[in-house]
Amino acid sequence: MASRRKFITTTGIGIVGATTLPGSNIFGRNIFTEEIPPKKNLVVGIIGAENNHTVGYGKLFNIEKKFPGVELKYVWGETEAFALRAQKEGAIPNIVKDPREMLGKIDALIIDHRHPKNHLPAAMPFLEEKIPMFIDKPFCYRAEEGVEFLRKAKEMGVPVSSYSSVAHTNETFDIRDQVKEINDIEKIVRYGVLYLGMNNKYGGIFYYGIHTIQPLMYIFGEDIKEIKMTENSGNWTGNLTFGSGLTATLIFTEKYHGWNTFIVVKDGVKELNPRVPKADPPRNYTDMVKMFRTGEMPRSFQSILNGVSVLEAMEKSVFSRKWEEIKYLKI
Repeated sequence: MASRRKFITTTGIGIVGATTLPGSNIFGRNIFTEEIPPKKNLVVGIIGAENNHTVGYGKLFNIEKKFPGVELKYVWGETEAFALRAQKEGAIPNIVKDPREMLGKIDALIIDHRHPKNHLPAAMPFLEEKIPMFIDKPFCYRAEEGVEFLRKAKEMGVPVSSYSSVAHTNETFDIRDQVKEINDIEKIVRYGVLYLGMNNKYGGIFYYGIHTIQPLMYIFGEDIKEIKMTENSGNWTGNLTFGSGLTATLIFTEKYHGWNTFIVVKDGVKELNPRVPKADPPRNYTDMVKMFRTGEMPRSFQSILNGVSVLEAMEKSVFSRKWEEIKYLKI
């Protein structure tokens, strides 16, 4: 079926290369002050309505109109009730019974299942039609599955991205810049939410673990070598080691919905706080829409896959209670 998308004229290698900053293979262009170029109306579809995210996207695009010319017009829900709620609260015009009904009708796709094992099977028909897509965190459930998908996306020249909304913010990038000027960091402490009990049906450590791990990878680098998870009376902690020798302790909770990062320096313990205000709309949405319009990806395929590899090692350690090496696969 013919796609509405016609803008991709470069090769996959060209698109991926265009996302890269000099000296980095993680981030795209800095768009703190850039605006998304105005073009024709952009029609978006979304697969998955169990998350509150779907209603949030509807409000963002259709009600608040944060991105003029962008409309979320189609939704598929895991149940009829999920789809109806998303349609009503997000002002989404159309519900489809089968996601493939959106083929030929949309310019971009968002995939938003709660369990990452469902992401790539849902995405594949749209990849074949070269539809740009954003896949909710985490990108997939197994790195081996992800590497095959991303290699195909690269070969076909299809823009694909995925990231944590906690990590992919102007605030995180500002903290990264601050850390570059600090030379005496002895240790990192990261506090975050992790549901290993009541929400284990959504992938256990995959459900919220990316919100703890990805900011560290953005700020301190993607060379995490090994990780160990420890449980004590239902409370979990993690320890990880970077290739540089820097270590981090992860403190997890199910009770407090927040994330904080601290560093231990010679003078004591310091919380890392951003110096920049929150953007409106937030950068995670701005970068996503920019990719839909231009094909410019905010994050490399390798970076996306690296995060999944770290989560897999964390999951393995939950069961082994031992140090587990991160096994990175190359795109």
